[in-house]
Amino acid sequence: MLVEAFGEVLSWVSIGLLAFTIVAFIDAAVHRDDAYRAADKQSKGFWLIILGLAGAVNFFFGVMSFLPILGLIATIVYMVDVRPALRQVSGRGGPRRRRGSSSDGPYGPFNGGR
Repeated sequence: MLVEAFGEVLSWVSIGLLAFTIVAFIDAAVHRDDAYRAADKQSKGFWLIILGLAGAVNFFFGVMSFLPILGLIATIVYMVDVRPALRQVSGRGGPRRRRGSSSDGPYGPFNGGR
């Protein structure tokens, strides 16, 4: 009974990892090829191949071997390093610019509205 429950948990983890990889693959496909060069990252084709292989390995092998872990590492590298750089170069994301005075706080001005 415990082994069946563990298998159930592993199947849900495998589905979650596959979904995470698919989201990263779609995000990599949406960005233009020149954005990768502008962000000084590997090419779009490189990331599409790596993330596609990661998704295929996860789909066929599940989480029972070390290969899906390598795919997870590649997906995490894309999502944590490459994706923010692409978003910053593309103008989608990055630090938010607020309008207002430097004395403004989160609920309004600190100086009493003067």
